[in-house]
Amino acid sequence: MKAVVCRQFGLDQTELAEIDSPSMRPNGVRIRVHSAGVSFANLLVLEGKHQNRWEPPFTPGTEVAGVVLECGEATSLFKPGDRVVAGVRIGGFAEEVVVPESTVFALPDAVDYDAAVQFPTIYATAYGALKWRANLADGETLLVHGAAGGSGLAAIEIGKMLGARVIATAGDAAKLDAAQRHGADITINYRDENFRDVVLRETSQRGADVIFDPVGGDTFNESLRCIAPDGRIIPMGFAGGTIPQIPANLVLVKNVTVIGIYWGYYMGWGKQAPPPTMADQVRKAFKEMLEWAAAGKLRPETYASFPLERFRDALSAITERKVIGRVALHPTPIPD
Repeated sequence: MKAVVCRQFGLDQTELAEIDSPSMRPNGVRIRVHSAGVSFANLLVLEGKHQNRWEPPFTPGTEVAGVVLECGEATSLFKPGDRVVAGVRIGGFAEEVVVPESTVFALPDAVDYDAAVQFPTIYATAYGALKWRANLADGETLLVHGAAGGSGLAAIEIGKMLGARVIATAGDAAKLDAAQRHGADITINYRDENFRDVVLRETSQRGADVIFDPVGGDTFNESLRCIAPDGRIIPMGFAGGTIPQIPANLVLVKNVTVIGIYWGYYMGWGKQAPPPTMADQVRKAFKEMLEWAAAGKLRPETYASFPLERFRDALSAITERKVIGRVALHPTPIPD
């Protein structure tokens, strides 16, 4: 089969190659990959800078959608021909993957493959962060940074489904339009206005109850100065390039809770396994999210899609910081 293979760390050491199809295993589901999600995390993996480090050679990619080709003898949920979406630890930029059944989910006919690949990590992280970890409540104010990226748009939509008033920040008019299109109640161009001042003004000086921050750096520091008492802040990424050092004095005096979220833990990819009950909780979460998507209540946005041989173009689009939503690869053609 064809796959993207990283021979040594670095995008320039990564190539399209012919490799053996992955071996089947008893709990595995073999998927013909019609779409694979492309993200900033993929670039970090290729550079050896992600917390999940793989030694070359390897095939990147953690989000896939396609059709089941084969099921292992220990599986029971799927059959050949089923449309599915799956989270994979590695190997998604390929024509086929074999995935543990535990991280494969049924895909409704109303959800297309490019939209589907935003769920295994992007929408799932927003769902887990806001619903499970932060307990975002109806009527609370949610502040979302990096609002036009895949993570930001997902957080806006999940926040609205949970009943929040959403304030979104981004750096240009097109990105702010996208945030508003996906449900943001208030948008802030952080290049033109200090978002801290706007948040405090729009909340009668109380601040945001929950802050979803995939940016880090100074954005995180300013967020701590416009968070409400008993607020919750989620540092779920560092796209700004700097990991903030959390000032414990502000956490103390404002009764702030800083919440970590690593979705891979719930998928069984961490150093420690989640409790057995978590598997059912994860499957219920995906069922709910995909039902919302099928009903048009969640609307993942695809900025561009590329055939597998143009994987460099797909990854380069991420570095240009113009992407609204997500980029997708098509290892095998999507059927009409």
